[in-house]
Amino acid sequence: MPISRDHAEAALHRFARTPLDRPDLKPAAVGITLVADGAAFLLTRRAATLRGHAGQWALPGGRTDPGESAGAAARRELAEELGLVLDADAELGRLDDYATRSGYLITPVVLWAGTEPVLHPNPVEVSEVHRVTLDVIDVEPRFVTIAESDAPVIQLPILGRLVHAPTAAVLHQFREVVLQGRATRVAHFEQPVFAWR
Repeated sequence: MPISRDHAEAALHRFARTPLDRPDLKPAAVGITLVADGAAFLLTRRAATLRGHAGQWALPGGRTDPGESAGAAARRELAEELGLVLDADAELGRLDDYATRSGYLITPVVLWAGTEPVLHPNPVEVSEVHRVTLDVIDVEPRFVTIAESDAPVIQLPILGRLVHAPTAAVLHQFREVVLQGRATRVAHFEQPVFAWR
């Protein structure tokens, strides 16, 4: 189910994103990087040696530097993690901010990387990188309850496993907004306890 750049950009332009005012959290950005002319996106598995969230499935991203926009941060992290350098015109739009239990305020940025960009994963940060076709995330999420929170934990059953929030929340909102044209909110969805650290 490839989507065109124009389709993705128009869907994001129609979407009234919700920013969060959380100065207590560290600003961060992730990139939903569309490749194969809009037929897939890039998903990584964090290196097992990393201090935080080792081995977890993630979108390329990280902390925003002082004075840096979310788009610039997402593109910088993409270059650092996967060796993929994109210009500012690759930015198509943003989704809602998502506050993590580990102290970050994530702004998801949708990026267009064209056909088949050459990747050079940084082994210090990334153990695996996958080109995931969009039909894989066009699924209904699972919701589970945990004793530690009243909010439901969101899980995406993809790639033969369960991907959890924040990545699951961001990908679910991308599916809803860009693939299905629905203004669905996800900031209220919970993360599993193992991701709270």
